[in-house]
Amino acid sequence: MSAPLTISFGAATALGLAAGAFAYASRWPSSQIFGRTLIAPARPGELALTFDDGPNPACTPRLLDVLARHGVRATFFFVGQFAQQEPALARSVAAAGHVVGNHSWSHPDLSRIAAHRIRDELAQTKDTLEQITGGPIRFFRPPFGARRPYVLRAARDLGMTPVMWNAMTSDWSERYSDRITARLAKKIDRNQRRGFASNIVLHDGGHLALNTDRGPSITAAEKLVARYTSTHRFVAVDAWV
Repeated sequence: MSAPLTISFGAATALGLAAGAFAYASRWPSSQIFGRTLIAPARPGELALTFDDGPNPACTPRLLDVLARHGVRATFFFVGQFAQQEPALARSVAAAGHVVGNHSWSHPDLSRIAAHRIRDELAQTKDTLEQITGGPIRFFRPPFGARRPYVLRAARDLGMTPVMWNAMTSDWSERYSDRITARLAKKIDRNQRRGFASNIVLHDGGHLALNTDRGPSITAAEKLVARYTSTHRFVAVDAWV
């Protein structure tokens, strides 16, 4: 009676380890198991502000004003369907000199959907953004950071560099900008001690709908600029390729 139980326990353990390994490879930002991604180079004096889930008419214009006042160039990863609904706003981001990147069409978990849909999500967004902005879309960030080998391969086949991050907090659910700022500053300072730049994720939109309130995130972005502008150089991710 013990042998079948031993075999079952061993199989369950193996499955658990495999599931854990897949979860790490597909979601942990620094994992390179499923393919190389851009995170941040060994340039501890540089910070890249990146913003996901826009364009968002409720918050992106305010963010553009903040960045313009401080002379900061940033990176925006747009959801394709939102850019299609707000083309003038998407165009204004590119016109201000910021990098516009691909964040898929509808923000699905790309690690769990069919390959043909992954390709459609990325290609439709890239085509739409290029038509709106008039320039090439060279960078891609997977929603939730979720990827598998085909996701990264499809992005590269479409001429895009996959981008992850090394400084993020749950700004999408935090209502106090001071907390967002403090948590990100802790990660920025840690990255600097380790000799790396910081690729910072904030959200100017919400992936479920337009007009999501991201006021605390925008305020946190301005506080980070004020805190680090005298000691660091703010760059867009194209400075790292």
